[in-house]
Amino acid sequence: MLKLKDIKIVESKKELEALPEGKLLINTINAHSYNTALKDTFFAEALMKGDALIPDGASIVMACRKLKAKSQPTERIAGWDLFTMEMERLNQKGGTCFFMGSSEKVLNLIREKAKTVYPNIRIETYSPPYKPEFSEEENRAIIEAINRANPDLLWIGMTAPKQEKWAYRHWNELDIHCHCGTIGAVFDFFAGTMERAPLWWQEHSLEWLYRLLKEPKRMWRRYIIGNTLFIWNIFREM
Repeated sequence: MLKLKDIKIVESKKELEALPEGKLLINTINAHSYNTALKDTFFAEALMKGDALIPDGASIVMACRKLKAKSQPTERIAGWDLFTMEMERLNQKGGTCFFMGSSEKVLNLIREKAKTVYPNIRIETYSPPYKPEFSEEENRAIIEAINRANPDLLWIGMTAPKQEKWAYRHWNELDIHCHCGTIGAVFDFFAGTMERAPLWWQEHSLEWLYRLLKEPKRMWRRYIIGNTLFIWNIFREM
């Protein structure tokens, strides 16, 4: 069973920047994924056995303090922070970045924007079928496309827990030698199909509220019920 107080979490952006080169699986954890992992043992395993886990939520940072956890993150590190750090680093030396996930519309927007923002990065993409589970043939096609591209950076964006479970399940089949991040909504943020909260909301740990106000019908269950459940689960763990 997942216990927040026992798992290793990246404690700062400085620690994230110092991760070694090579094949690394980097996941994020927030209140929603913590709640989900308590009910999904394979998802919990995927989070705990990845190479790095970043605290994508002020609630995780505060909960680690309350629990006197083994890891004591000093700041929230969003999936967007990971994305910009890795993309800027790759753009400096040049290379190939592979985006797996989302729709062709979003991926086309990513390719176009990257030409301007990250001109030294060659963009490869793959839009998988929109379904809960892929067939063996579909999984094989995705893996072969990634391996053929031999990327210097790999992003997987299919929302949690699907993206983390897919990456973990097929990790040994991916013949890559680079960092791989599961970053969900960042695809839409970069493409411009979803607006990220303004800086003030981010700095005051209210990005969740901004998304709730923007998309109440889609997000109310995750943030109103989910945040309440998160507090309850943390008290249980205490």
